[in-house]
Amino acid sequence: MKLPNRTLVLVADGRKLLLLRNHGDEAHVDLRTEAHDEQESRKDGDIKTDQAGQSSGPAGTGMPGGTMGETDFAQQAEDRWAADAGALLSKRALANDYDALVVIAAPKTLGVLRKHYHKEVEARLIGELAKEMTDRPIADIEAMLVGAGAPPT
Repeated sequence: MKLPNRTLVLVADGRKLLLLRNHGDEAHVDLRTEAHDEQESRKDGDIKTDQAGQSSGPAGTGMPGGTMGETDFAQQAEDRWAADAGALLSKRALANDYDALVVIAAPKTLGVLRKHYHKEVEARLIGELAKEMTDRPIADIEAMLVGAGAPPT
């Protein structure tokens, strides 16, 4: 994938966010960390306080109710994290902080991010990769981007 100079690269999953900037050119990618953030990784059992609720049975049938679906609070926290990352991209796009953007995110995170892209973010998006890369060194991210070709956006 060809990354113009000053391309912003977001690398994210449900708990970690890296913003990298290409200080090289299209022929030589040179990513440098611009910002990073990480939220505490908590298990679902650490977050919730109760068991799943019970629903009542259909009226007048004498049939018992069932257990309501259990909420996955850890997944909700990761989804909020991704939504916040989408808001950050929007804020920076509206401030003309970047002209080109590449997003590398875990598949679930990428799905949530896409729902929160502002039209200005979409206009600057030159590539997306559904891959978990937040715990990889920058050299691995650079190598993956160079070898990625032109992914569908």
